[in-house]
Amino acid sequence: MNLYMIRHAISVDESTPEYEDDSQRPLTDKGKKKMRQIAKGLRALGVEFDLILSSPYVRATETAEILADVFKMKKEVRFSDHLVPMGDPDLLIAEINEKYNVNSVAFIGHEPFLSALIGLLVAENANIDMTLKKGGVCRLSADDLHHTREATLEWLLTPGFLVEVGEK
Repeated sequence: MNLYMIRHAISVDESTPEYEDDSQRPLTDKGKKKMRQIAKGLRALGVEFDLILSSPYVRATETAEILADVFKMKKEVRFSDHLVPMGDPDLLIAEINEKYNVNSVAFIGHEPFLSALIGLLVAENANIDMTLKKGGVCRLSADDLHHTREATLEWLLTPGFLVEVGEK
């Protein structure tokens, strides 16, 4: 199983007065444009998904919609409350095991949650000192998440690299 951890794209600053509710902050125009380029970069690298699972927060939802549009997967986008910034990685894994039978899934979420999920899967919950940049992508591979929480870190790509690949 391939697991793609994708941090949402550039969003409106959290100190913006009209978005007091953090969950309602949208992507900026720059963030939308850059995410489209990132998605094209992923596609150019041969990445494929069976499912896009997103946080319900607006900025993550918009990121998922852009990814789904580029990959022509609009019917394969689902939402999970376990992908919010302070979500529980164990509950997310349980949800995946219970609801989805897929070989490749993209998780659209937030920091610090995504780093915690990567730490749980790669290093048995050890604190991994990493942060995904907005629009950054980390690929993990796992044989099975039903019985173990073991995955291999395959790669970690910056948004800048993916934009460059997408422009070629």
